Amino acid sequence: MTVVLVINSGSSSIKYQLIDADSGAVSAKGLVERVGQPLGRVSHDVDAEHVREVAIPDHDAGMRVVLEMFAQHGPQLSEVDLGAVGHRLVQGGELVVGPVLVTDALLARIVELSPLAPLHNPANVTGIEVARRLWPELPHVVVADTAFFHDLPEVARTYAVDRDIASQHGIRRYGFHGTSHEWVSRRMTALTGRDDLRQVVLHLGNGASASAVVAGRPVDTSMGLTPLEGLVMGTRSGDIDPAVIAHLHRTTGMDAEQLDSLLNKQSGLLGLTGHSDMREVKARAAAGDETALLARALTAYRIRKYIGSYAAAMGGIDAVAFTAGIGENDDDLREDCLAGLGFLGLQVDPERNQTGRGERRISPERTGGQVWVVPTDEEQAIAVQTARLIRQ
Repeated sequence: MTVVLVINSGSSSIKYQLIDADSGAVSAKGLVERVGQPLGRVSHDVDAEHVREVAIPDHDAGMRVVLEMFAQHGPQLSEVDLGAVGHRLVQGGELVVGPVLVTDALLARIVELSPLAPLHNPANVTGIEVARRLWPELPHVVVADTAFFHDLPEVARTYAVDRDIASQHGIRRYGFHGTSHEWVSRRMTALTGRDDLRQVVLHLGNGASASAVVAGRPVDTSMGLTPLEGLVMGTRSGDIDPAVIAHLHRTTGMDAEQLDSLLNKQSGLLGLTGHSDMREVKARAAAGDETALLARALTAYRIRKYIGSYAAAMGGIDAVAFTAGIGENDDDLREDCLAGLGFLGLQVDPERNQTGRGERRISPERTGGQVWVVPTDEEQAIAVQTARLIRQ
């Protein structure tokens, strides 16, 4: 048995799970929210959810509250044969292309990657540093979101810009949500019984991405140098003509930071409707709000375009998997995403789509292409990869 504490440290949050990497059993999980704000919130789920509100000025304080929740509500970490701590890293660049043991030298190089993920990597590093101080005797392993896509075919990862500039500044398609895409694509292989599967995985949450996977290997993905490219997201624009940036700079005087903020934090569903949560947008669309109706139509349209382009890139398509918060719970959007794709053998059975929970097929049995809902489990994936590395 290899028990792994998985930590996903964000800029203002800390997610954690205590997982037996062999059986997949989760003995505790929790979330620290509002780090750095006057009043934080910690939820610790073991036999029931235990909630505590307390000031959490920084990640050090956040992790110490987590330890207090373990001590108060269990399981007692002193009685757990904890084998390692696994950490999520958003941008691994050319450095972290699989699970890697954390060292001081590695952390220093991860910090150097921060310009490629300025909102995520610094927070990831902070979480790793805090955890190493708390558990200095344990091996710490980092797993990067970009690792699954590191070996994309050259034609898929290359941008048509000056080669020297691209090489000097690390400009290529990195892709993100890779831990989720890898987990779901492997589950689809098991569920369909096919190791030659040509599939599209749709990770649809506040951040959203699509991937094309053939026989377990990714051949393309929608996010690029950063998580901005691709689908319509909660606050990100997704695909956009790059000339829009120059146009806004010339006509409004907006600088690089303002433009970056516009496209990453003020666009997507938020820019279209004033709301970044798809549940709110769906409710407003149901009430006839035209901006919400357009936002949902645009979201589904962009996804359909990616499915079609990936079918062409793969030479056909055998399956589509929906995952993450929106993908797993928004039945209407799933149906809209596949509307008109019957010519690819992709259909949704309305009853299967609207009923049931968890992992399930939602396409008719008679259709050639299979459509599934597959809940993602990035923490499990990190635990498995961490355990595999420390055994080696």
